[in-house]
Amino acid sequence: MKKGITRLLLPLLCIIPFLNSCGPIIDGRNKMIVSVRDQKMLLVCEGKPVKVYKISTSKFGLGDQPGSNRTPLGSMRVAKKIGCNQPAGAVFKSRRPTGEVLKPNAPGRDPIVSRILWLTGTDLNNRNAFRRYIYIHGTPEVNRLGTPASYGCIRMGTNDVVDLYNRVGLGADVYVTRGSLPQSVAFKAYNIVAR
Repeated sequence: MKKGITRLLLPLLCIIPFLNSCGPIIDGRNKMIVSVRDQKMLLVCEGKPVKVYKISTSKFGLGDQPGSNRTPLGSMRVAKKIGCNQPAGAVFKSRRPTGEVLKPNAPGRDPIVSRILWLTGTDLNNRNAFRRYIYIHGTPEVNRLGTPASYGCIRMGTNDVVDLYNRVGLGADVYVTRGSLPQSVAFKAYNIVAR
């Protein structure tokens, strides 16, 4: 009897992490490619383009020096996910929701909103990313997306970061490059989203 129950429950235990509405727990399928030149991010799942997002990297340029406010280049991974089930536009201070919710392009200030994907560097040239608090996060300054405007992080629109957060899990790869996204790949991803 015990073997029969175990045989039935084991496959369910493998599926449960992927039923979470905030994305898979450990993610080896999804990759994000961030183009500094294009100020866009391409989400790729199992080698196939899924979606292109408009983003902003640092207005101070590229690098990983502590205190530089620059966006690090190279390979990173999602180390922590923060904000599951918070409303889009929820304001975070020190990675905790404040209870305030901002609409896109709300005047006055530019806090971290909606979701946080905290990155850790996997290359020597971005080894400081985690302790520098380099995130992919939402911004209320949606009108500045598409241009370098951040203080080192990768900013996304309020709803876009929620969408990305729900698609990817811990360990998902992030690659930041100076170059452009391949036009054929970006076009294909755009057409997938437009349908």
